[in-house]
Amino acid sequence: MESRNKVLAVANLREFFHDSLDTALSNQRVDAADHTAHYIVNLLTLYSRADELYDTTSEGRQIKPLAFMLADALEADTLNDRDRALRRLGDVALFMAGFFVHSFSRKLIDVDYYISMGGGAYSHLSETTGGHAGFRDVFVELAEKFQRFVDVLNEISAMSCGNNDEDILRLYEIWMRTGSPRAAAQLRCLGVEPSFYSVSLLTQ
Repeated sequence: MESRNKVLAVANLREFFHDSLDTALSNQRVDAADHTAHYIVNLLTLYSRADELYDTTSEGRQIKPLAFMLADALEADTLNDRDRALRRLGDVALFMAGFFVHSFSRKLIDVDYYISMGGGAYSHLSETTGGHAGFRDVFVELAEKFQRFVDVLNEISAMSCGNNDEDILRLYEIWMRTGSPRAAAQLRCLGVEPSFYSVSLLTQ
């Protein structure tokens, strides 16, 4: 796994994600059922291989936009195909929001869009009786705690707090858009109390 400053070598990726998830859940004070935690570990292990994250499109291999994944679900011929597309949407949204939140800065689509789309996808899946019905309780928890699980994955991704003005402003942007408790805690770690007044001072 790679941080901003160093590369961490791990012998067993699944074991690494399992241990990291346990630590991050505890630090973020997020409860997760065993089956949900297992689902997240499998998701992280799968998408750590880039080939699993990318789709084949007319423009080559790339991550399909979430809106296109939603269109795939809406246009699916069967309930199973619809559920499969929704699950893909939720999984990709959670992974991207968790591990690439800083890459959304200054883009038209930010992390709150991913949280809305991913949480909505899991919510729809929790109500279905299709091929993924066995995961219903998992999807319920993922939908209800999507933003909190994003915080958990943010912690796994980031090995340390940001320490420059750009990092602070980005943390404020994430906090304002999502209300992320983790972003608020990191700001306090950096000596800044989250408030709409404070962010106006930072941007002057």
